[in-house]
Amino acid sequence: MDNIVIIGNGVAGISAARHIRKLSDKRIIVISAETDFFFSRTALMYVYMGHMKFEHIQPYENWFWEKNRIELVRGYVTQVDTETKQLQMDGSRAIQYDKLIIATGSKPNKFGWPGQDLHGVQGLYSKQDLDLLEVNAPNKEVCKRAVIVGGGLIGIEMAEMLRSRDIPVTFLVREESFWNGVLPDGESAMINEHILEHHIDLRLGNNLKEIVADENGKVKSVIITETGEELPCDVVGLTAGVTPNVNFLKDSGIELGRGVKVNRYLETNVNDVYAIGDCAEQHEAIGNRRPIEAVWYTGRMMGETVAQTICGNRIEYKPGHWFNSAKFLDIEYQTYGWVFSNKGKKEYEAHFHWRHSEEKICITVAFHKDTNQFLGLNTFGIRMRHEVFDRWLTEERDVDYVMEHLADANFDPEFFKKYETEIVSKFNSDLGKSINPKKKSLKRIFQTA
Repeated sequence: MDNIVIIGNGVAGISAARHIRKLSDKRIIVISAETDFFFSRTALMYVYMGHMKFEHIQPYENWFWEKNRIELVRGYVTQVDTETKQLQMDGSRAIQYDKLIIATGSKPNKFGWPGQDLHGVQGLYSKQDLDLLEVNAPNKEVCKRAVIVGGGLIGIEMAEMLRSRDIPVTFLVREESFWNGVLPDGESAMINEHILEHHIDLRLGNNLKEIVADENGKVKSVIITETGEELPCDVVGLTAGVTPNVNFLKDSGIELGRGVKVNRYLETNVNDVYAIGDCAEQHEAIGNRRPIEAVWYTGRMMGETVAQTICGNRIEYKPGHWFNSAKFLDIEYQTYGWVFSNKGKKEYEAHFHWRHSEEKICITVAFHKDTNQFLGLNTFGIRMRHEVFDRWLTEERDVDYVMEHLADANFDPEFFKKYETEIVSKFNSDLGKSINPKKKSLKRIFQTA
């Protein structure tokens, strides 16, 4: 019987384990040094904010693993010997494998800043990071100010967490506008406003120069590169992106780039070794996607895909149309298809943008300026239906059709205010169209009831 070893108990590794068990009686061993049991990483912030307890973000009861014959091993893998198919654990124990799945995720980026390893400096990625934040910033008496370095989604999550305990936060963002490498300018500008309205000291176009220690080796301040200003603080959150967690593989013979190099079947250059999730790097990007995707749902899909291959049904990883969702404080964000930032906009890409005159609600629609084909949509403050946009992208609908039927994609509850009429009116005005938006069809109403 094959011995399947999975390194990493995040969503990618556990999805693989669950689906291998559904498909086979193979022996499954999951190794992790982070926690005994799988948890939902995206929900860590809600534990700190008091909305949930840690046990609430564990999707499976503790008995689930034994009942499903998934063996859990706590520890670090320090070396992989692909010749003997053996893993070294913590420098002592050894585990044999017949097939190996690497699902070790990511670690926070560090860019060699002076003081980056001081007490009080941390990321926000692991359960250990959450525990450390409870020590470093339990309240505003212990942490009189925090500085967050890096303007991505983890950075804004950390800012929201700290503000929930009334801890003052300074947010250093090197870009001239928040997340403007991803968001079009109108959306980025709206999020800048929203951050400031939540009493977060947003410093755009500012870089970290140095983290300064006190006499006990703990953080006492940071120095900003551009101005030389020294900001007193007790905690520094490093949230300037993540890097695949693959250092332990450097002498294994497994091909590495930034992550573990894989083909479309998630196979490495070594027989019987696979990589999935945040640590996997495609040799060639799939469509407009990045070669490495640190996204929850792609990790799950990779886990399901590699399980099929290991159980004799070798299939290609096909993630389909791009989508994602997040929250910027209390604004819900969704994206379907491709809407590039002003910096990364394709030469054929045109944008239509609508923003509510008073509320923090907006959408941006991307379409082909020559063919009129719908390319993607970003929405803030309006919930949309994934399956509807996925279908429209597959059917290659034109943007006029999408605007006419926008009500069918709206996921907001019945008594929420609807904005389709205003959106389409501006679309008509901006582009010289005469589209009449349809109301939500009865068919759609019955389907969602």
